[in-house]
Amino acid sequence: MTTEPCVAAPVRRGVAWHTPLSVAVLCAAVWLAHSHWPLLRGGAGRLAAADQGWLLLGATATLATWASAALAQQGAVPRRLPGARLVAAQFAASAANHVLPAGVGASAVNLRFLMRCGLPAARSASALAVKAAAAALVRVALIAVLAPACPGVVRLPGVSPTGAAVVAATAAGLVLLLCGPLRPRCRRALAAVGGDLRAVHARPGRAAALWGGSLAFAALHALVLVAVARSVELPLPPARVALLYVAASTAAALLPTPGGLGSLDAALVLALAAAGAPGATAASTVLGYRLLTVWLPLVPGLLVLGVLVRRRAL
Repeated sequence: MTTEPCVAAPVRRGVAWHTPLSVAVLCAAVWLAHSHWPLLRGGAGRLAAADQGWLLLGATATLATWASAALAQQGAVPRRLPGARLVAAQFAASAANHVLPAGVGASAVNLRFLMRCGLPAARSASALAVKAAAAALVRVALIAVLAPACPGVVRLPGVSPTGAAVVAATAAGLVLLLCGPLRPRCRRALAAVGGDLRAVHARPGRAAALWGGSLAFAALHALVLVAVARSVELPLPPARVALLYVAASTAAALLPTPGGLGSLDAALVLALAAAGAPGATAASTVLGYRLLTVWLPLVPGLLVLGVLVRRRAL
């Protein structure tokens, strides 16, 4: 596998699509800030009375999440990527992820970035699949580690016979679909992902970056929530708050909302309240977490996205 740094692929100068896209991104940033201004203003007012030291820790952890995402993405690709542009792409991807549903924005930005670095579309897509698989396995491992320290927090929901029948029928339909018309494509996709996994794990540095970055990303987001919880004096132990975040964010990822907005907020508030936190304090904690990880970086992230598009890095 080659390890030379990537270079931007040639661009057809006759297609000047980047300018209107940059303007559209800027308009989206202004519209989002205007439409959610009461939420931003109210949340800022609540956090003004919170412990600023803990909020500073949460803000620092938020900044580190983009570096950890860049580390994980580098670990999923055998060739070396440009570090500064990679971190900027993760910052832009996080903003795009809160505009489009179910992670489509982040995936589109990262896919385009990898393709602009010279990777074929298929290899870029398999690199994203490798990163997503590592992130999912890391979250499962975190739940398995934290659950024994916080007994009774994570419970398996009861399943009715009707629900079990629906799940079984859906699984059977997927198996028939994958074994039928989609079988050749699925085999090629799985072979590509498997090849990339072997290539990454053949290099200990890349494997450490993939798993270390994925672990750091999830842990840092949990740390942001813990820091905000401490700043508003949420009466729950940090380990319990971290476990609730990992479990709630994993469940919210199944719902196709932009960046988990709405689904994650509701899941976190309900989880914190069910664990014994006062409802108002739980809501303030989630609001502070969202302000640090979504609303405050959103407009700068979209502006960075526009700059990357303008400079043809995406």
